[in-house]
Formats: sequence, C-alpha cells, structure tokens
Amino acid sequence: MTGAMCGAEPRLLFDRVWKKFHRGSLHDSLRDFIPAVARRLVTRTSDRELSSGDFWAIRDLSFEVRSGQTLGIIGSNGSGKSTTLKMLTRILSPSRGYCEATGRVGTLIEVSAGFHGDLTGRENVFLQGAIMGMARVDIARKFDEIVEFSGVSDSIDTPVKRYSSGMNARLGFSIAAHLEPDILIIDEVLSVGDMSFQERAFGRIRDLARSGIPVIMVSHQLDRVAELCSDAILLNKGEVTKRGTAAEVIAAYVQQNEAARLVANTGLVLLDSVRLSTDAIASGAHFTVRVEGQVLQPLCPDIEPLVVRVRSLRTGAIIFVTSSRRLSVDMTRTGPFVAKLELQANLPPGSYMVEVASVDTAASKDVASGTPVMIRVNETATFSGSVQLNPTLSLSP
Repeated sequence: MTGAMCGAEPRLLFDRVWKKFHRGSLHDSLRDFIPAVARRLVTRTSDRELSSGDFWAIRDLSFEVRSGQTLGIIGSNGSGKSTTLKMLTRILSPSRGYCEATGRVGTLIEVSAGFHGDLTGRENVFLQGAIMGMARVDIARKFDEIVEFSGVSDSIDTPVKRYSSGMNARLGFSIAAHLEPDILIIDEVLSVGDMSFQERAFGRIRDLARSGIPVIMVSHQLDRVAELCSDAILLNKGEVTKRGTAAEVIAAYVQQNEAARLVANTGLVLLDSVRLSTDAIASGAHFTVRVEGQVLQPLCPDIEPLVVRVRSLRTGAIIFVTSSRRLSVDMTRTGPFVAKLELQANLPPGSYMVEVASVDTAASKDVASGTPVMIRVNETATFSGSVQLNPTLSLSP
C-alpha cells in the first residue's frame, strides 16, 4: 500500500488481490532447507499454481471504498476476513494483485494492545497518539475529550498495569476513536467495556462512519453491519460469493448458514419469492410478509408447507415462529399460492431477518426455503427496553 497522496480523495482499493500461505511445518535445519529450495528452483509454477503445502487464503478479491461509503465484510470463520484485514492494515502484502490506501488510516483493532504497562494513562494517550501519527499539539487538544469519553479520569495518572481489562479497553478505544482519520478500518471492537460504554462506542463509530470518510467494517455482528454499512461483501474460503447492499449480503450469509439444514429436494413445495411491505418500520407498527410459491404434490401430514421465522441479527437467535398450520390455514391443495402474513413489530430497535421454509416436522428439517429478507425496526419515543408493549397513558382529574 502507499501512503497518503497529496490532494487525492481518500479511498481504499483492492485490485484482484490473491494471498498465498504455506500449510505444514517450517524447515528448521539446513538439511531440510536446501532440498526444499532446490525443488522450488527445478519445479516451475505459474503465479496461480501452488507448490506442495501452499493454499490460497484470498482469491481474486477486488473492491473500492470512497468517501461516503461504508463497506461491510462478513463470512464464517476461515473465510478470509482476518487475512483481508491484515492486508488493509499493511501487516501483510498481497501475493498477487494490488492494494492501496490513499489518506491517513485509522484502525479500531485490538484497541489496547499497544499500551505500556509501566506508563500512566496520560502518558499512554500521548504515546498511542504519536504511534497513530497525531502531532503532540493535536493530542493535547483532544486529550480532555479522550479521557472524558473513556471514563477513566480518576485513574488517568495511574500506571495502566493497575487498570482493569475494561478500563484498558475503554481508554484504548477512546484514543483510537478520536484520531480523526481519513479512512477508518473497524474489526470487532464493539464489545469493549460494559453495556453502557458499548452503546456510546457504537454511537462514536456511527458518527465517524456518517462523517463522509471511507469505512471498512469486518464483523460477525450482523446487526451492526446492517445499521452502519451501505454495501457489503460475503467471503467464503477466500472468494467473494455475494456482493450488494448490506441487506442482500446478510440475507445470503444467513441462507448460506442455514443451507446445511436442508434435506434433499423433495419436490413437494417451491417457495419462489418473499417480500416485505416495508424494509424499515417503527417499533410496534404492523408489516406484511408476502410469499409466492407452489405446492407441487399432495403433502403428507408431516409436511408443514409454510413456516415463517424472525431472527435477531444481534444474537443470531430465532425469536418468533409461526406457520400456516398454526394459523389454521389449509395449504395442502396443489398449485400456485400467494400467502400474506401480517405481523406487529413488538420488538426493540434493531435489525431482523424474516425467513420462510417448508418443514418436515417428523425429521425436524427444512425441505425448502425462500430467500430471507431483512427488516429494520426503528426506535420510537414511547418506550425503551427489550419488549414493545404499545403503551397508552390517560389522566383523570
């Protein structure tokens, strides 16, 4: 990667990037090393071919993030997210392809990893700020704001080795979050401190992301990706398997993870499309799920033709399930159908996935599924908490 380019618009660029690693033991003796080198010299391989023990961690990855864009990168463990992150932060270089960062890069990664335990919190603020490229006068200007945000003002002149892990994390995050970078890279830092600080930390990240700078967020927290990111990519074994809006990519990720639950296609039910009446509503408001499909053959009693699930993207847990049978709707007749289900979002603010499936109840497995869709529940002024009870208030004289 190159450093900042004078006058250039801040951006991050990955252009057909490949990254190769070697699997297996390293040569720890001259006797093993010399034959290995000789084999590499004799055996000619192209750039894309792999020597014995090599594997591609990243394959032909391309993306560009410019001012005003926030890109989410999601995927299962081992999909290549960490390798991509290390190339973004210049820890690793590509084996092939080109990557560039134009502008000063700020990272919210391992936020307290660089603290010196024998230095005070105050001294570590200036040390970390200097490492991040801030001038001393800028650190001094931001110092009070950093300390106030971290909540460790009473201990700021105490060596950080006496801090709790939460205090270390809060101070580290606060320093990193007040860097004022040209480009921001975020990796799973939204679990620092207690719940109150986590919300303030996310609010700070949201402000940075909405300030117009290019942002990349690598995370398993799908609800945070849904709220922050305008676009996203889904990685699987180092390759992009889906690219699009955050909602589209999260839906593909959920469907990918649920695919293992599907048994062989029974040819009984086809779920063609799933639509929501809106993709964002106020907590407590009503919305409609519309499902188009077809019953292909007469169904046995064990087959539930239409099941609707609502999944929290914050926890990954299914929080609501209903079905045609539970609602006393007969869907056993063969042929096409259009089903409409009205629901009330008695839910706290956040992002949720609506999933539809046909289920073999005897085997407890899905036999067909539709593409899941995402809905955003927005906060209202009428309540706070984890349950929407639709409050009303009246006064008597």
